[in-house]
This record gives sequence, C-alpha cells and structure tokens, in this order.
Amino acid sequence: MTLNQLRPDASGVIEAIHAGQDLRRRLCGLGLRLGIRVRVIRHSPLNGPLQVRVGHTDLILRRTDAANIEVSPA
Repeated sequence: MTLNQLRPDASGVIEAIHAGQDLRRRLCGLGLRLGIRVRVIRHSPLNGPLQVRVGHTDLILRRTDAANIEVSPA
C-alpha cells in the first residue's frame, strides 16, 4: 500500500521509498524515512496534495510523491 492510498486519520509505517536520489533526499530532509510512522490528516479535493503528520510536524505532499512511499498500515 502507498501513502496516498491511506484514508484520513489512518497511520502507517514507511517500509520503502521508490524514488530517485533527489526526491529521496528531499523526503528524508522532511523526516520521511524508513521505519517512521506517518498519519494522513486529510486529502485535498480534485487529486490535490495530502496533509500528513510526522511526529509533531505537518507536511503537505503531492500525491505523485506520496505514491512513491510504501507503507504498512499501523
């Protein structure tokens, strides 16, 4: 399952990041690393971005970037 497939208020643990080096580095800089728990706060309408929470930090991610993050439901 990928991060963009999680429903709002659902949590998951990052299992893999399938992305190029630049995107992987950017996601890592935002705190999205293997083994980290993330929670989807909301989905924007019309295939807009996702709001996710990592620890006490909220992030806005493009759906295409979230589709590269494989998670296991927690």
